[in-house]
Amino acid sequence: MTALTLSTSSAATLRADAIVVGVAKGPKGPVVAPGAEAVDAAFDGKLASVLQTLGASGGEGEATKLPSPAGLKAPVVLAVGLGDLPSDGEGFGEEALRRAAGTAARTLTGTKKAAFALPVPDAESLAAIGEGALLGAYSFTAYRGTDGKKGEADKNAPLAEAAILGAKPRDKAHKAAAERAAAVAGEVNRARDLVNTPSNDLFPKSFAAQAQAAAKEHGLKVEVLDEKALLKGGYGGIMGVGQGSANAPRLVRIGYTHPKAEKTLALVGKGITYDSGGISLKPAGHNETMKCDMSGAAAVFAAVVAVAKLGLAVNVTGWLALAENMPSGTATRPGDVLKMYSGKTVEVLNTDAEGRLVLADALTRASEENPDAIVDVATLTGAMVLALGNRTFGVMANDDAFRAALHEIAEEVGEQAWPMPLPAELRKSMDSPVADLANMGERMGGGLVAGLFLKEFVGEGITWAHLDIAGPAFHESAPYGYTPKGGTGSAVRTLVRLAERTADGDLG
Repeated sequence: MTALTLSTSSAATLRADAIVVGVAKGPKGPVVAPGAEAVDAAFDGKLASVLQTLGASGGEGEATKLPSPAGLKAPVVLAVGLGDLPSDGEGFGEEALRRAAGTAARTLTGTKKAAFALPVPDAESLAAIGEGALLGAYSFTAYRGTDGKKGEADKNAPLAEAAILGAKPRDKAHKAAAERAAAVAGEVNRARDLVNTPSNDLFPKSFAAQAQAAAKEHGLKVEVLDEKALLKGGYGGIMGVGQGSANAPRLVRIGYTHPKAEKTLALVGKGITYDSGGISLKPAGHNETMKCDMSGAAAVFAAVVAVAKLGLAVNVTGWLALAENMPSGTATRPGDVLKMYSGKTVEVLNTDAEGRLVLADALTRASEENPDAIVDVATLTGAMVLALGNRTFGVMANDDAFRAALHEIAEEVGEQAWPMPLPAELRKSMDSPVADLANMGERMGGGLVAGLFLKEFVGEGITWAHLDIAGPAFHESAPYGYTPKGGTGSAVRTLVRLAERTADGDLG
């Protein structure tokens, strides 16, 4: 992973391969942002004019490389757009800094050291720059060969070191901000790696093994229920989804505890390591990215490890509901009835609505430990993508204040989210003539129907929220900001901030 360092050196004297400066979009052209004064001086105060001549405006996502003039040790200056110039008295937002740093890190692939001379008015801005640089530098290369061409490997290697200028290495707040950025970005990138790993290598057993290894490394408690334990325990949802695959399902409990914790969070993740749709087979063109259907479990796993790294005073338990949804002679059929871990029966009308089945068992099991709140995360419905697009996840809850808090937290950390309702009238559409309920209901509002299904399996009196990350979990278009193509690690940062606020007593 890219190294993150803090430096008090001047942009003019620091030895690096490139210096990153920020440029804002002003009413009359680009405006050089604070932090780049020494670089602008080396251009005789004309850096903005030079950039404008080259067509730069300071718009978000822009990246313009310039050869350095005399007076700078680094041979290259990279100007990245910060978006619109803030109003008088306002600084640049953390997300603008995060995205600009991410753009810079992506642009500087193959570079050993870059100095980030972006605005650092406080520790929060420093954290945003560090997080953006580490997330933007991400690259998934586990399956790429170089055929012995070392030069090609070096050229495609992620930025090796990001040095933030204007920081105070001995300041406790600055040091803590950098450490937090490294911990959180590292775990977001862990989630990305899991999502990007092909299903022939990441299946329930191997996913569980990774959780066991991480638990050993970070002092976490882990328990893995295999197919025999799941069958004996009556986990009909997880077994029903996984019984069609040669790769048997697993339920993983990975827990972090703190001696001073007063609250406990349970995080539940959908972990369908490959989703063919089962007997209700997905049509051509909808299977190619279905390795990403375990993004919720990846987010939960990564968030628990991040909380452990940060040593937060809150207990957090992650539940990974892992299965592979495949068609075979042993697969669950449309019309079959499953007896869930809760004791309720579910008529399976569509085997491609499998995520809610594995989550239902995990939610019931998590509820048995009576946590203060449960949050489940899942790439659950295409309906949510239709409603909110590819970059925004939906937030549903059985408590309005908790839903509002999660929406606020997501926006605070730079994850696009939107609160969604759970209309009571849609529940009737899941009534079944042969079972307690069906796994499908009214087509219109399908994402909300799925949320109502999950609500049925949350313990009485427990505060619960559901994050449907089907849109932002896997990015199929060109990279932007700090978001790569492929797995994004969606919801990890939201879950970590939720844990931080819970530890601080900000959620009651």
